[in-house]
Amino acid sequence: MSIVTVIVTTPENINAERRLDKGWTILDLKYKLEPITGIPADTQKLSLYQGESLVGPIDNDERMVGSYPIEDFMRLHVIDTNPNRIKNQYTDVSLVEKFELTEDEYNKRGDTVRAFKERNKLGRFSDEAKEQMEQFANENERAATTMKLGDRCEVALTEDALNRRRGTIRFIGTTEFQPGVWVGVQYDEPLGKNDGSVQGTRYFTCPKNYGAFVRPTKVTVGDFPEEDLMLTDDELEEM
Repeated sequence: MSIVTVIVTTPENINAERRLDKGWTILDLKYKLEPITGIPADTQKLSLYQGESLVGPIDNDERMVGSYPIEDFMRLHVIDTNPNRIKNQYTDVSLVEKFELTEDEYNKRGDTVRAFKERNKLGRFSDEAKEQMEQFANENERAATTMKLGDRCEVALTEDALNRRRGTIRFIGTTEFQPGVWVGVQYDEPLGKNDGSVQGTRYFTCPKNYGAFVRPTKVTVGDFPEEDLMLTDDELEEM
């Protein structure tokens, strides 16, 4: 048995290294190329290349592979002679009909990962996780009752005291983008992510990149005057 390694290519950008047995017939070869190229054996047209130079056609199904001057790492180019075949049907994923479920349909199924977790109370469906979520929601609702629109505030997104942002409360309530209570803040500086609208829904109005939505527990209401960003270091030392 004599084996030769070739590069199989097609006009549809398939490029695959394959080992061929020189004892195969060309018809055997075509059947073996079918799952690689997606081209039926009876409509394949084979050409042998050395690099980009055409060596010649491989056009006799009854001849042996070894009867052609095929050497290692030559290129075997496969073309489909059927003009009615849909091109790229094996490589273009946009042609594949996708299976999709609505949220309600997914929720009704019992064979999903979510259903498994719910049955076994795993992850966010565990009793501990539910208690934490309820506690989180209650803390945010209580914090929201201590503030009103127009209040000056300071937002602490992290524990770092230097990462505090001052602004004015422009919105308090629930939103369409996430469950729970949110506080819409207009920052004094362009450190936000929006202009008071999220995903096409407007909750308040402010200049671009001055708006942000944060959880109430991240907001402290108080006497937080707008900082004068133009002060020099000496002026900051003595007021």
